[in-house]
Amino acid sequence: MQTLVFESELRASREQLWDWITDVRCLRREMRPYILMTAPRGVRRLRDLDPAPGVPLFVSVILLFGFLPIDYSRLTLHSFEEGHGFREQSSMGSMRLWTHSRQLLVNPRRAGMVGLRDSLCFEPRFAVRPTVWFVERFFSHRHAVLRRSFNGAAPRAG
Repeated sequence: MQTLVFESELRASREQLWDWITDVRCLRREMRPYILMTAPRGVRRLRDLDPAPGVPLFVSVILLFGFLPIDYSRLTLHSFEEGHGFREQSSMGSMRLWTHSRQLLVNPRRAGMVGLRDSLCFEPRFAVRPTVWFVERFFSHRHAVLRRSFNGAAPRAG
């Protein structure tokens, strides 16, 4: 079992950040150029799908560099708290277990800043070291994109 945590402080309102983390187009911006996850035509926001806990929303093909299919995810949210965060526990071809929690954190010490925490717990089926290395680099990249997009602060150790 592998666990990783990534945190960033971002110069945004909770509403702005919530809109970002539930918008498929913004999530794709975070993942580019490494990964593209497909979504059904017309799906723009996670909340548009009316997520029910534990019920798969759709199957997403995971494309390396946007064109090479390397995996799939049966995207399933186990919790979805509007304006606060969600916990995804999706079945994937490459993982025995994949849990991803994404939470908005209020930072009262710094006005105008909101924290974002990604917590991952996963168990690769094969190639454990390369998979952990890739997931760590991929989420570091995602947080770098978030900090650039929101003109935020440096990442906090997690």
